Amino acid sequence: MQRRDFLALTGLTAGGLLVPSFLGRAIAAEQLLTTLDPALKKRLADEALNAARAAGASYCDVRIGRYLNQFVITREDKVQNVVNTESTGAGIRVIANGAWGFAATNDLSPAGIVKAAQKAAAIAKANAKVQTAPVQLAKAPAYGEVSWRTPIRKNAMEVPIKDKAELLLGVNAAAMAAGADFVNSMLFLVNEQKYFASTDGSYIDQDVHRIWAPMTVTAIDKASGKFRTREGLSAPMGMGFEYLDGDAGQKFTTPNGVVNYGLSYDMREDAVAAAKQAREKLKAPSVKPGKYDLVLDPSHTWLTIHESVGHPLELDRVLGYEANYAGTSFATLDKREQRFQYGSDKVNIFADKTQRGSLGAVGYDDEGVKCKQWDLIKDGKLVDYQAIRDQAHILGKAESDGCCYADSWSSVQFQRMANVSLAPGKQKLSVADLVKDVENGIYIIGDGSFSIDQQRYNAQFGGQLFYEIKDGRITRMLEDVAYQIRTPEFWNACSAIADERDYRMGGSFFDGKGQPGQVSTVSHGSSTARFDGINVINTARSLG
Repeated sequence: MQRRDFLALTGLTAGGLLVPSFLGRAIAAEQLLTTLDPALKKRLADEALNAARAAGASYCDVRIGRYLNQFVITREDKVQNVVNTESTGAGIRVIANGAWGFAATNDLSPAGIVKAAQKAAAIAKANAKVQTAPVQLAKAPAYGEVSWRTPIRKNAMEVPIKDKAELLLGVNAAAMAAGADFVNSMLFLVNEQKYFASTDGSYIDQDVHRIWAPMTVTAIDKASGKFRTREGLSAPMGMGFEYLDGDAGQKFTTPNGVVNYGLSYDMREDAVAAAKQAREKLKAPSVKPGKYDLVLDPSHTWLTIHESVGHPLELDRVLGYEANYAGTSFATLDKREQRFQYGSDKVNIFADKTQRGSLGAVGYDDEGVKCKQWDLIKDGKLVDYQAIRDQAHILGKAESDGCCYADSWSSVQFQRMANVSLAPGKQKLSVADLVKDVENGIYIIGDGSFSIDQQRYNAQFGGQLFYEIKDGRITRMLEDVAYQIRTPEFWNACSAIADERDYRMGGSFFDGKGQPGQVSTVSHGSSTARFDGINVINTARSLG
């Protein structure tokens, strides 16, 4: 979890039940279990489609969405806040005279829907007067009436708040008993009920569930006032409450005994480990800057993939159409034509909106395209980007990649990052096998702070836990570690990747993009990977 994410969520505690406007309105917990009638949604969608056609639109899609969130926030032995929010409405997008128009409304009456569709058409016609070229929209199949649901076993919204609070307070107590001085823990639960219809002939009803259980554990040296923290090693997931069952079959233990997690999470166990590791950090020596071979755990690698591959291969950034949230991309179209050597021949990176348990997993994207998997980097070479319906022709594609998304019914959908993942190694290789060939290296677990330039070319990454590797053995803990990269040099330094037995996902609930800004949820999977000769710096601040 990044600092900005934690501040955004814990800020909910500052004003009682004061809720940021983008989350909608506060509601009672029982309302989280209600749904809109699918027949009503279809009738309203047809009203929008007919009104748009009558207003001169050559294409129209309508998204009727109900977005539900629950936050349970605790610190030490206190529940700081419980917040339930709901936001419901419709967003209508049209093409008229070759230009896009969009309008949204929370008036889900036939009259309200018709008015919004007419407004979207009027906006499109106004845009057409200044647009230099008409929209070229790739074809999409007519799916008829279809539905998709996150394959959950336990709806998190149905679990009583009392049980959730007791879980978190028990986690906090376990961390305090293990040596923590402070601990924050929370649950963030999401249910997106999304209905899509278009003049292409699709009526798509989707029910999407996501869960996140972040925590921060702090240990203090009371003599010196020095403190260290360790964030939780869980990943936000596209799952139900079963994610917190802590199935032992989903644990991954590093060669030096650090436990990490896959498709289930034992939050209490992680809290105890976090308390002990935060206290161990207080005594860990500061890293000596220099060149090291890095062994990177998937709980860390996800963020490096996100920033140095996921974002620079978004086609709108490549084209310069999008420059918010850290700029455009060095990976320009000529590099695809040249089959640019993005990484070593070990590096295969793919996009996939269908990965089980991932945050981005849906059946269909927000412009009615069935989701899929496709290659971005093959044997180290750049082969493709991420494109949506009105971008596909630029790459010579006949169809969209299915990666269009809006964070609300009131936001216009646009190109967003799919789940972008590093494929496991093809040969049988364990994490211990990666470590044994390292003479002088650092093993990094968990994500930390980062910075990256405006073209996604130069970057710096921290982490949660750092361990020295000497002559093939993991030895002591280190502190104050960050590594610097140039994107293609870093990925070309990838010398080994563990096999599929080690494959895990990390991800973000708050991937920012656009103006006005939107957030999306995205996961990134990998197995543990080794990168040779990477520059490591010391991040300690002198008090002198």
